[in-house]
Parts: sequence; structure tokens; C-alpha cells
Amino acid sequence: MKCPLASFVRAHLLLCLGLLRCGEARVHTEVQAGPLYRVAGSPLSISCNVSGFVSETTTKDIEFRVVKPANPNHEIHIISTRDLNFAYAGYRKRVERKEITLTHVTPNSILFEIQSLERGDEGEYHCSVINSEYAYDGTYSASTTLKVIDNSLSVSSPASTSLSCNEGDAFTLSCQASANTVQHTHLSLAWYLRRDDEDSAHPIVSLDRDFSLNPGPGFEDRHQAGLIKLDKLGEATYKLTIAHLEVSDQGRIYCQAQEWIQDPDRSWYTIAQKDGEETTLKVKATEVLPDTSSMEVVISAKPEILQDGQELSLFCHVESHDLQQRFISVAWLRGNVELARIGPTGILSVGPEYSRREKEGELVAARTGERDYGLKLQHVKTEESGAYVCRAWLQDRGPDGAFTQRATHESHSQLVGISASESGLSVEMQNASSVNEGFRLELKCKVLGGKGQLSVTWQRKSTPTAIFASVISLSQEGVAEKAEEFKSRKVNAMRPAPDTFTLELDEVRPSDSGVYECAVHEWNINTKTHSKSDSATVKVTPADSFVKVNLMSRSNTVTQGETLHLMCRVGGPRLPMTLTWSLQRDASTIDDILTLYSDGSISWSVEQQRYQLKIDTKGNQVIYYLIINGASHKDAGNYECRVSVVLEKVHKKLTPSNRLAVSVKNPESKLVLTATAALSVNVNTGIEMKCSVISEPAASSRYSVTWLLQQPGENKTIVISDRDALVTFGPTIVPSHRERVSVKRTKGPSFEFSIQRVEISDDGSYTCEVVEWLPDPHGDWYQLSPVSKTTQLTVNEPVNDLRLDYIQHPPAAREGDEVELKCNIISGASSSFFYKVSWLYTAHDSSTTNVLVELDHTGLLSYPKNQELGDLQGRLRLSRPTRSSFPLGIQRAREEDGGTYRCAVEQYQLDHEGHWQKKASNRTGPIPLTVNVAEKSLSIAKEDKRLNISRSQHFHIPCHITHQSSSESEFQVTWFWQKETETEKRPLFTAYRNSTLHDRFGKGDQLRFGHPLPNQFSLTVLKPSPEDSGLYFCEVEEWLPSLSRGWRKLAVENSGYLTLDVYVEGGVKAASEQQCQWPIWMGVLIVIVICSLLVIFLLVVMKCRRKASGRQKPDQNLWAEEHPLKEKPIADD
Repeated sequence: MKCPLASFVRAHLLLCLGLLRCGEARVHTEVQAGPLYRVAGSPLSISCNVSGFVSETTTKDIEFRVVKPANPNHEIHIISTRDLNFAYAGYRKRVERKEITLTHVTPNSILFEIQSLERGDEGEYHCSVINSEYAYDGTYSASTTLKVIDNSLSVSSPASTSLSCNEGDAFTLSCQASANTVQHTHLSLAWYLRRDDEDSAHPIVSLDRDFSLNPGPGFEDRHQAGLIKLDKLGEATYKLTIAHLEVSDQGRIYCQAQEWIQDPDRSWYTIAQKDGEETTLKVKATEVLPDTSSMEVVISAKPEILQDGQELSLFCHVESHDLQQRFISVAWLRGNVELARIGPTGILSVGPEYSRREKEGELVAARTGERDYGLKLQHVKTEESGAYVCRAWLQDRGPDGAFTQRATHESHSQLVGISASESGLSVEMQNASSVNEGFRLELKCKVLGGKGQLSVTWQRKSTPTAIFASVISLSQEGVAEKAEEFKSRKVNAMRPAPDTFTLELDEVRPSDSGVYECAVHEWNINTKTHSKSDSATVKVTPADSFVKVNLMSRSNTVTQGETLHLMCRVGGPRLPMTLTWSLQRDASTIDDILTLYSDGSISWSVEQQRYQLKIDTKGNQVIYYLIINGASHKDAGNYECRVSVVLEKVHKKLTPSNRLAVSVKNPESKLVLTATAALSVNVNTGIEMKCSVISEPAASSRYSVTWLLQQPGENKTIVISDRDALVTFGPTIVPSHRERVSVKRTKGPSFEFSIQRVEISDDGSYTCEVVEWLPDPHGDWYQLSPVSKTTQLTVNEPVNDLRLDYIQHPPAAREGDEVELKCNIISGASSSFFYKVSWLYTAHDSSTTNVLVELDHTGLLSYPKNQELGDLQGRLRLSRPTRSSFPLGIQRAREEDGGTYRCAVEQYQLDHEGHWQKKASNRTGPIPLTVNVAEKSLSIAKEDKRLNISRSQHFHIPCHITHQSSSESEFQVTWFWQKETETEKRPLFTAYRNSTLHDRFGKGDQLRFGHPLPNQFSLTVLKPSPEDSGLYFCEVEEWLPSLSRGWRKLAVENSGYLTLDVYVEGGVKAASEQQCQWPIWMGVLIVIVICSLLVIFLLVVMKCRRKASGRQKPDQNLWAEEHPLKEKPIADD
């Protein structure tokens, strides 16, 4: 009897294990709370944690899915730690490229990451843990919502430039950063320094998202001393100030802005980051550290004497102790002019006078040995003769990588003689000249000693350190050729005399300033033999520099009706000019007032009556006065004076004057009021409040009056009487209230406010707010500051004996049922009273209370319009079965009808004048209502069995539903299999509720599905193999239709376990037969006994039938034994 005993023990072990699990913590899956707002293109990380499993050290398999807003009923697989092919097609490539990853942080926590978000990634993300244990107990999935927004972060800074400063100088740099994100975000900004030869940047100072300043490492002391500052100017400008530059500050400086958003878990997250343009800063050291070390520098030249046009080589040899371990810089100089230098890191830099020649390949310098340096200069000129020296110095590199210069050492002077060639060509330009903008520039170039044919090239460079660029050339044949930049300009190159070349440039501009060079070339046939050049500096004076415009006023704030004086001062030479006065009242519109032309005519753009123009000449300047009589608010704004001069019959606009802001203020109000004292009245009485002006009014004054009511938690405007005595009611005043309110004006002036038939709702503080209006010079009315007085009104009402009865906790209802909520008057009811009843509703997930239905005291039934509650209102039935009962019925209740209901009752009575008077009011407490789809009562047969079969046999996995929650339920059944030694369950087969069948394990040829009855399902496995041994069970999902939300999953239950052992014939079979032989023989014996009893029973029945037939007349038969032959009858018979 080993087989039944083993099954019995196993069943009890499973039961005990289940009981032990009941006392442990439930499985809990937790994901980062949402919604998470992230920027498209930025990375995303979502953490997911699991707890409550029996084994906390076993690594859990986790899957991530997403539900997109466009298809909320469809889950898309993204990534799984167990199945490499888990992802759907839309995400498979990104997972394969490692753009989407799932990484275990601990065995029970994981990090889901997307390297670069796309707009289509928005949705609800589900983190699901795969259960590896026998029982299901807890939550195995959690979700969070992701919102993908556009990147609106903008960072702008000055274009990339190069600045050169001395050590100790002050340095400032600005950066603008802003964002247009709809959600609430914070900005942080930091300034960074990226030193030369370093990849990483160092933070200088930063302004955090919480507006705290933090200096970077190495900058703390200077920040604390106030030498490094970060100031925020306005809404978006961040200014960096370094009061005292150090050599270590050299490098590339830029700003970096970050946009932060606070997630629902209160943590801050960077959603966007942008860098500004880099500015290169060079800091020249001013201090030279003393150096006691010896150094010997030797210079040599080859050749020492040469002619112009030849090549000169200069060599520099340096001797010093331990030179291999030191940094050294070498420079070549002619007098005080530096030709070139090689820095401590081997970088060549060329002096400004030789930069062009270095770019053309005429100057080359390099380190030729461990202690040797060489420089080659081609096409030397006679003016480059002189004494050359080689200068060298050691440099120490600090911890921050910055170099500090030590003492310099110079070689002896090396004389180099450069003689002129035989041509004797020389060129001389006139001295530097200055020309005003718009005029002609004329330059002359004198040539001496020229032989043969000559050509000339005129060149220009804007600064001494720039490179010469061609303007125009004149060939030896006399052909002029303009440079590309000057083809549209009026420029000429001429040779008025054999020894003179001229350049003429008409209508010069300030950008034409610079150094002009005349380069003359001597030619022999088609070969250039010699070249000589000379240069001169030309400065073009812009018109802005000799015509200055300034706008001022003795006072830029005036009171209504006063006179405003504005002065436009124009200084400079007397040139024909046009002057325009303009006014900017808002940010986009500029209005001209008048224009004074050069011929003296005036064009007015406004009414001339209030404006005067006056001109006063003082020395080298002219003052234009604009006088505005009787200023008003229309004259407020930013004034500007613009001047244009006439040069060469062309109007050139100059820089406008400064803008002068003018404001016009109202005079101070001298209004004094007096008001009625506090009032205390009973309900249904009339009251009158008075508000009077006791100060002396102006003859043209008018008044507007506003009556306000202040009650706890609410301020509202009752009635307004404007300056023309036009009366309007406040937007919240209902018609019934308006009928009881009246206002009027009396002499004084006085303002009266009356309320007829005072109600309890009229109780509160009444404010009389009076505004005095005066006309301005334009006839427009302007108001002075308001003055107010307050009267406290107290309304007394009789004792309220109105009491209501209701069911505080009605039973939960099922969808489709009819629900009735009670509301009964239990005291205060009388035949002389009429009642207004309102049913109020507050949804479960809302704090807003809405009126569903209203039955007023006149019997009028109304449903206030509410689009969200329209469906519920259409199924309501408010009845009045008795005088004091007002139940509310809900037909075909739905799940979303759940919430909190209240019944509000107001008591009314007609007075002797036929007017309705409100006597009392009351409302019930909250009446919570819950509507369920159905009670969960799904039950599955849970019988654990053990089965031993051979490979040639089949086995069945039954799934019997013993009880269901509703007759309308539909089921989805899934069969699972797992090995006894493992915890992973594997789905075999699913029968969906829409009759769709799905082979989950790829064994469709071995599986047979059966559904004989609505509540019975079975799965047959044909000819299993020993590998199919294990635990089998089914999982049933119960689905039920909801009236408003479609099909919903109501419950999930599992069947008992079928433990299967599959053996191979000849081995396990023999042992099994020996162990379980007695049940087989017992079964055979029972079958034989039953068959024997059945045969005996049939024989007895047959015998009984024969006896019964013997008593009846026998039928004729062929057998003689039963029917003997009759004798032949005789004649007597």
C-alpha cells in the first residue's frame, strides 16, 4: 500500500506548507511612483523592487511591458530577464542594440533603462515579477506612468571668442538660460573651466535649483573672499565675475544649465541639460619667480650676411642642469620684436608681424635636438637686418597643470646683415591719414629706383595682428583687378606718373579703417625679380562719433494736468539733419509725434494744440525742446529722439537717443466717507444702509459705488453703480436676490443700499466702496484711489426644529439592481410648510459636490446640467410617497454610481403678502453607496492526485468549476506544468473566453482539449515522456461584463496539483506492479462478482416469466412436448 500512502503524505505536506505560508509576509511589488515627466532624447531609469518571497537571495526574473495611450487595452512586451525573445517587434532592435536594458541591482531589485527616449515611449509601464514558488499570495506587478515632453531649455552666451587678460585683472561673462516647460521646473546653472590639455572641466561656481551658491573645488577660498561671484540678473541672465584673475584661470570657460523636475516621490530629477558657447581666456603672468639655477643660451646664424630675398637660419643651443626633466620655452627676437617662440609643450606661436609669413610658409621653427632649436626665415628684407637674440626660460608646472615662468636667460647678440639687391627698388607711402565716413579715401605710393616693368598690389588689414587682404591690383600691363570683396565698391588703382601709384576708395565706411599696404613688384619679362612695400594706417571716423544725441527732462514724473518739458541735445558739426520725436506706450508700438526736416518744415503726427517745439543753439550743440501742456495718462511711456544726417544726398540714421521713461500719476484722493453703524435684524425684515461723502467735492467730480458682501470663505460683489449711475449686479447674484436689493443716490452725495425681506444668507459685512472720477485734458475720465466704509449686518432667525432621518450605511448594491436612498422629515413638519429637497453627490475619486436633482417648494422638478453626471441623472427617480418622505431611486445601478450622497431640505412658508419665506434648512450626513459588479465566489475543485503511467498511456488534467460568481461569467483557462525540483511554472495551453485556443508549449500534436460542460474543462496529454513528469494544474480567470466598463476580470483561482510520474516499460513498471498489484486484482474480482450477480438476476427473471406464461392459454407450437396432438372427433361429437 505504498502508492496511496505516498499520495496521502504529499497532500498533507502541501497543506502544511500552505498553512505556513499564511503566516508569512505577502509578496509585494513596488515601482517608482508616477507620473514621470521626461524630455524626448534624454535617458530614462525606472526602479522596481520585490519583497515577500520565501527566498530573498534567489535572483528574481522580472519583465517590463508598456500600455500606450492610443491602445489602452493592449500590452506591449519590452524586455525580460528570463526570455531574450520577449520583446515585441517595436522594441526588439532597441533591446538588441542595448538601448533598452534591464539590470539587477540586487536579487530583489532591478533597474529598467532607456538610453534615449522617443515621443512614442509615452505610456504606462508595468513591472512584473515571475512567481517561482508553489503559491500565489500578493501583488506580482506594479505600474507607473511616463510622460514624454519636448525639450524647451534654451542656453545662449556670447559667441565663441578669445580674450587675453593679465594676472590680477577683473573678468566678467554673462549667460542666459530659460525654459518653457508647462510643468513646474527649476533651473540650475554652473560655470565651468576647461584648462588647456585637459579633457575634463572644473566647476567654478554654481547656482543650485534651490538658489544656493556653491563654489567648485579649488575656488572655495576666492569665493569666500568675494573674488568669485555668480549673480542672477532678471529672469534669465547669469553673470560670472572673477575680481582677480590667476594664471590657473586660463582655459575655455562656458556655462551649463540644467532643468530639474520633482517626481511624485519628492526627489528631483534632471530632465534637460545644455552648454553655452565656450570663451577662450588667456591669462598672462605678471610675477616672475626668482631663479637661482644656471642656464647658458647660445645663438648662431647661417649665413650672417645675405641679400634680400634669401633665406636666413637662426640656431639656438641651451645648456642647463637636468634639462631633460624640466619644461623650457625658447623665443627668437630682433630688437624688441619677437619673431616666434616654442612653448613648454612644444607648441609654436608666432609674433603678429610674422603671422602672415608663417601661414605662407616663409617662417618655420622647431626643436631640432635635445638642447637645440632652429628657425628659418625666407625672402628676408633689408629692414630685417640687425641684432638677433635667443631667449630661454624654465617653466614649472603646478598641480593644476598651469605653468609658472621663471627667470629668463638671453644669448649674446648675433648680427645679421641684409643688403639690398642691385635693383635699388624702394617704396614710400604717405603718412597715416584720417577720413570721415561717407567721403573718399586717397592714398599715394611713391616708387624710387625701379627698373623694368612694375606692378602694384593694394592690400588692407583691419588690425595690426590681422592678415593683409587684397583690395585691388594693377598689373605691369596696366590692367586693374578688384578683389572679390570690393567688386561692388567704387575703388580705382591708377598710375598717374611713372613713379606714382594711387588708390581711390569712394564712400568709405568705418569698416574700411585699418592698415593699407602698397606692394610694388619689379618684373623681368614674366619673372618677378624684386618686391618692396610700405604701409600706412587709415582711420574712418563714423558719423556717430561726431554727432551725439541725448534726451533729458527736469522731471520724468508729472501729475495729471501739469506741463511736461523734454530736451533733445544734439552735439557736433553743423550738418543737415532730420529730427523725429517718438513715444512708445507699450512693448510693440512706437508712435511718432513730430518730424523736423533739414529745410525747417515740420510734420505733425498728433494734434498740435497741446504740443510746442522750441529750438535753442548753444555753441557746438543744438537743443530741441518738446513741451506738452496738460499731461494725461496717454502721454505716459518711453520717449525717444532720433536724428539722421544727410551725407552725399543719402540719409544715414544715427544711433537714437537714450529712452526716457515718463510716468503720469493721478492726484491724491481727498475723499472722506461716513457709513451706517452695525445693524442687527430678524429674518423677513427690511434694512437700509447709507454711505455719504462728507468732504468737499470738485465741481466736475463723479462717483462710482460698489457694494460688497464679505462672508466666511466668500467675498462677492452685490451691486455696482458706475459714474453715470448705471446699475449692474454681481455675477453671483441670482434673480431672487436681485428682486430684494435696491440702490439710490441722494443729495450730498449719499448712497443708500436697501434689502427687503432679509434672509439668513444676507448675514455678513457690507462694504461701500466709492471711487471719485475726474476728467483729463482730453476729456477722458480717470479714477482716483478708492475709499471704503464697512457695515456689519447680523440676521437672527428662529430656532430650527427641522430634523431629518436617513440610513447612514446602506448595503452594497450589485450592478443592474435598483437602489433607493431614504430621506425623511421626522420633526418640524406641518401642513403650512413647503419643502425644497436637493440630492447632492460626490464621486469616490473627487472632492467636488454636485446637485443631482432638485424638487423646489413649488413642486418644480429640475436636473441641473452636468455633462459628467448626465447618465446618472437619466436613471434617477425622486419621489414623495408621503408628505415627509423624499427617497431617491437609482435605476440599473452601475459601478461608477458609487460615492457619497446627501439630502438637503429647506423649509418655506408663504407670508401674508404671498411671498415665500425661508424658515429653516438642514441636510443629512454622508450616505456612502458602493455598487459592485458581482460578489467574488469562484470555486475550483482542488483535489491533489498522483499518477504513475507508462509512455504509451495518456493522462487527463481536469479543471472543474464548482461555483461561479454569476450566470453571465465567462472563463479563461490555462494549464501549467513545473518540475518537482524547480519553482518555475510553465504555461502549456490556454483556452480563452472567446473560444480561442493557444498552444503555449509547442506540443500541439500531444494535446487534446475538452469542454464537455459549461463548467468543466479538461486537457489530455498523449503518450508523455519521462521528461514530462512533474506537477500539473490549471488556472481559471473569471470574467464578467460591466454595464459601463466592458468585460472585467473578477477572480482568479487554481485547481489542485496532479503529480505525474512517467516510467519506461520493464523497469519502473515491474516495481510498480509489485507495489500496486492488489488494487488491480481487487478491481478484477469486483467486476467478476458484479457480472455473476447480473447473470443470476437475468436467469431469475426469465424463470418467473415462464411460470406466468403457463397460466395463460398456450399458443400453438411445433413442439409436441408443449402442445400434444388432438384426437380425431367421433360422429357423436
